[in-house]
Amino acid sequence: MLKNYYDLVTKLSRSKIDLLAECPRCFWLEMKKGVKRPQPFPYTINNAVDYLMKQEFDIYREKGEPHPVMVENEINAVPYQNEKLNEWRHNFTGIRHTHEPSGFEVFGAVDDIWVNPDGELIVVDYKATGANEHKVQDSYRRQMEVYQWLLRKNGFEVSPVGYFVFARVNKGNGFSAQGGSASGGGRQAVLPFNFFIESHKGDDSWIEGILSKAREVFDSDEAPNSSAACQYCAYREGANGV
Repeated sequence: MLKNYYDLVTKLSRSKIDLLAECPRCFWLEMKKGVKRPQPFPYTINNAVDYLMKQEFDIYREKGEPHPVMVENEINAVPYQNEKLNEWRHNFTGIRHTHEPSGFEVFGAVDDIWVNPDGELIVVDYKATGANEHKVQDSYRRQMEVYQWLLRKNGFEVSPVGYFVFARVNKGNGFSAQGGSASGGGRQAVLPFNFFIESHKGDDSWIEGILSKAREVFDSDEAPNSSAACQYCAYREGANGV
């Protein structure tokens, strides 16, 4: 019977948990029927900034020293070193845990992990924005709390406080020219960013409940009601009436 149970284990990403929190119907359509929401434009600039931030924090990880932005914000920690960090960061592997009550293998790819003097791991999420004001969205908080829960389920001591590192475009300075360029023009455009850190004290107590709900919705043969705030479902219903 145990073998049959594990044969039925379904993979559930962190983003699908967030989808369920947003709209049960959209979750059911994607997980059960393979009907996904329309994909947004690719965030190529955001992905590039994310990559560069990882490279920069890795320099201080190698040194075993805090990044200057951590010192500036009086965060008593250093970037965490672990042979599995690259695996945890990869979208198709991530940190994983099989949640036996629901039968889901939950996984998610973390941006970074720091560690404090008490040995507690600190979940860190990078965010790039061009907005004048950076804002911690509810989806960001859920994202961090899932990562904290996954690390705890893997046996790690985890700090309840995590950090969002925002790289915000400095529009005041615009593009600046520095050095030479490969094109031979003698000028190189540089788009400056400012770093801002926002803390969040996570609470993962909601995750057990939403995994139970995910199993209930996934096993249903009928689509559940949509969220009242779901614009995707409102569009579908409006289009059907045309």
